[in-house]
Amino acid sequence: MRDDNESVQIDQVIERLIARFPAESPAEIELLVRRIHERFADARVRDFVPLLVEKAARQAVGVYPIVAIGEEPHSAETMATI
Repeated sequence: MRDDNESVQIDQVIERLIARFPAESPAEIELLVRRIHERFADARVRDFVPLLVEKAARQAVGVYPIVAIGEEPHSAETMATI
């Protein structure tokens, strides 16, 4: 179960990644982070979820620069499944 603190932390992750990757679309970074966060919906231990989400998103953006959704091969939708 997610709590308000986790939601705040995920919002902070989005802000940090937008600042770290200024060449990337903020909307695409947000979409990527939210998609990755969804993968942890059933995690029983929630303490490290924001950290794990940030790490996965940072790696995805660092390896595969985001292009607009619908453009291949590395849209946020595609990267969230990597």
